[in-house]
Amino acid sequence: MNVDLATVPKKRSLLYNIKERFLFALRLTDDRLVKLYNGYGNKEQCVVFGHVFSFGPVPRKKYRKHFITNTLAVLRLFMVRPVAGAQMRFTWEGVVQHTKSAKDGFFRFEWKTSKSLDPGWHPVEVEWISANGSVISTGKAHISIPFANQYTFISDIDDTFLISHSSNLRKRLMVLLTENARSRRPFEGVVNHYQLLSQAGAPEKTTNPFFFVSSSEWNLYDYISEFSELNKLPKGVYLLNQLKLFSQVIKTGQNNHKTKFMRISRIMEAYPQQRVVLLGDDSQEDPVIYASIGSHFKTMVHAVYIRKTIKNPKVDVEEKIREMEANGILCCYFAHSSEAVIHSKKIGLIK
Repeated sequence: MNVDLATVPKKRSLLYNIKERFLFALRLTDDRLVKLYNGYGNKEQCVVFGHVFSFGPVPRKKYRKHFITNTLAVLRLFMVRPVAGAQMRFTWEGVVQHTKSAKDGFFRFEWKTSKSLDPGWHPVEVEWISANGSVISTGKAHISIPFANQYTFISDIDDTFLISHSSNLRKRLMVLLTENARSRRPFEGVVNHYQLLSQAGAPEKTTNPFFFVSSSEWNLYDYISEFSELNKLPKGVYLLNQLKLFSQVIKTGQNNHKTKFMRISRIMEAYPQQRVVLLGDDSQEDPVIYASIGSHFKTMVHAVYIRKTIKNPKVDVEEKIREMEANGILCCYFAHSSEAVIHSKKIGLIK
């Protein structure tokens, strides 16, 4: 039997108070939550997405170097209880849309605008409502409308700018569980390269759009976005992979990489007039995915950057680079970001 959560009152009993204090001590909450992520759009169409939870972590406020503290903080990100079939409501320019959350609590709104939006970040709000239309919880985020510049940049995250050891599960889990968003570091020189790319061919007072597409789970959204902001990487839209539960922590980052092709394709289709630059690494499937993107969008992909992270990649990177170059794509397979900067200057991306 389906129960409307909005109609179930919380009993303020002694047992309930003990439970509340216990959850507070663990930095967890059973408050109903709409987690809305930044979306994107063009002059005609926009998209925004999120999750709904009936249990989850409280945002972290204190950071310590103690590995147990960091381990517990990361594990909390996977202590979520998604809600399937939640009624979601979104209003834009007076037009109301409804949808329901999927089995994993994920929902998505896509809509057409009646007038062209100015470039920049526009606020959006989504409501979780009960059967009678009362608001259970609200989520807020922004949608990015890029400037009409020449280039769009789509970057992987793990081992592309964030040192993650994705090819080694033991090392990946060790770094993820013992470090935090403020103690981890990007590759040397990568922030400088990305900042230069954000201005590549861009008119004064504008920046190029950045999209960060990863196989990491939505659980890590705040973790990754805080890391990026702290290290002064370009502001962008994050498109992560399917949510995982606590029992699946050991499989973090081991998602189906085929969905990455789909997420990148949607970005390409949203900006058909742009020249796209793809940035990734050789630790997993980026060379294969980017070669496929290059075959499907031959006139759009301008350049591809692949970082060398391991001695023996599981795919033949050089073969994929030759395949992309045959499609007229400029490629750089580099070990240090300084090499990528030199290449970007050589091909005229940056001055």
